[in-house]
Amino acid sequence: MSLKDAHAFAFSLAATLMVTIVIFRAGDGTMSVTPAAEYDGDDDAIIEEMDPFAL
Repeated sequence: MSLKDAHAFAFSLAATLMVTIVIFRAGDGTMSVTPAAEYDGDDDAIIEEMDPFAL
């Protein structure tokens, strides 16, 4: 997924679930999103965190 698509998806998830969402670069170079509580990957792979309470 492109960064633009990942950003839109992360914003939608953060607003819907009301949890912090992490945008990260996967091992194959693509972007992906997941709730911050479920992310257990490398901190260097994180592109952005979206906090719905700070939006």
